[in-house]
Amino acid sequence: MTMVITNIKTTPVLVPFRYPPVTASGAISELPLVLLDVETNVGLTGHAYLFVFLKGMLKPTIGCVAAVEELVKGMSADPEQVDPILRRRLELLDIHGILGQVLAGLDMALWDIRAKSEDLSLAAVLGGTRDYLKSYNSCGLWVEKGDPEKVADQALELLAEGDFSAVKLRLGYETFEEDLAVVRAVKRSCGDAVDVMSDFNQGLDQKEALSRCQALDGEGLYWIEEPVRYDDYHGSSALAAAVQTPIQTGENLLNPLEFQKALKANAADYYMFDVQRIAGVTGWLAAVTLPEAASIPVSTHLFPEISIHFMAATENAHWLEYVDWASPVMREPTTVSGGKVQVPTTAGNGIAWNDEAVARYRVE
Repeated sequence: MTMVITNIKTTPVLVPFRYPPVTASGAISELPLVLLDVETNVGLTGHAYLFVFLKGMLKPTIGCVAAVEELVKGMSADPEQVDPILRRRLELLDIHGILGQVLAGLDMALWDIRAKSEDLSLAAVLGGTRDYLKSYNSCGLWVEKGDPEKVADQALELLAEGDFSAVKLRLGYETFEEDLAVVRAVKRSCGDAVDVMSDFNQGLDQKEALSRCQALDGEGLYWIEEPVRYDDYHGSSALAAAVQTPIQTGENLLNPLEFQKALKANAADYYMFDVQRIAGVTGWLAAVTLPEAASIPVSTHLFPEISIHFMAATENAHWLEYVDWASPVMREPTTVSGGKVQVPTTAGNGIAWNDEAVARYRVE
């Protein structure tokens, strides 16, 4: 019997943050997610979720899912068939916004079905060879006015949660003096054995970015992430050439073609992908197998539950970004021990809902 898509169920939830994000580019007070359940005629269901940033984006995202559902009902549940067919049919539309996110979510759920149909973990289906991946805690250390020592204290709390050896610190305060003060406070508190990543969240113009990033050389940061607009590849390239600290970018790249453009421009030293933006599992696989990407360290952005599977199969895997944002609605949340995440071995991508929590956080 051919396995086909019969239905796509959507559930909107609004989950509270432990540490609400505040970055140089803005703040997010609550976590709006659209939970996806892609059902098939053989009883297998694939799970994924979409992070839509604003509560007001829940309804239009669900509406877009409904439109895509009309196209895929009765279609083979094979992700390697569905994704190219949909992208050809929709190529006259802008697939970089909500539609692109929905296509990525569908792709994630279909790969979950593929793995379940083979009774293998997604990592195994993708050829994963790793049992563990190193991870850094990215749940906090946001841009907060006040005493830098409070940020430094939070860094210690985050490190202790999973015996981490790395954390991410957000920068982009109004003045460089504030940036420097918080960097030094966190570094002093954590010690030299801890890796501290930093992230400007695209908050600087070229001139200010060059000034601040060069001034941060020598402060022992592991990387400086997105100091300028993510799509200013040549500006980022100029920074990477002029700054000693490695430049990280990539979380906002919308597809493998954009990654190829960034690579050709030498836009960064390191790259990270967001599975929702890079076009799902299929997009991730296409991106990491580009010939130019072979020697570039690749990390993840958000979505640790499914990202660990790709990273287990990525030859040049670097760091898994750990956030607990979706953990409240997960039946088995991702956990970290000794600063590492164990690659799941259960069939599928490991995403299953905590039904009681989903009912609690569901919104209409």
